[in-house]
Amino acid sequence: MVLLEFSMSPLGKGESVGKYVARSLDIIDKSGIPYRLNPMGTVLEGEWDDVFAVVRQCYERMKKDCNRISCTIKVDYRKGYAGRLHSKVASVEKRLKRSVKQ
Repeated sequence: MVLLEFSMSPLGKGESVGKYVARSLDIIDKSGIPYRLNPMGTVLEGEWDDVFAVVRQCYERMKKDCNRISCTIKVDYRKGYAGRLHSKVASVEKRLKRSVKQ
């Protein structure tokens, strides 16, 4: 299983690109892949091909009306571990003995 964090946005569409992010999040949400949205991107959890397929769908949708797209992708693979989208945070909270802001 992998955790894949990505941020994709169009260039040349002004300061606010929330409209484009919302379209991508709709694709992500409908995919059924576990995810967590954060202020700087989205983290997906699943098999390699599955999470990259979702990123590709977001790219294909964005390129329909965007001439330039910026995308950053970070991947963390760990054999045999699922549920890390939540367990990585829980591990830190356990060590701190308190909840952290999310």
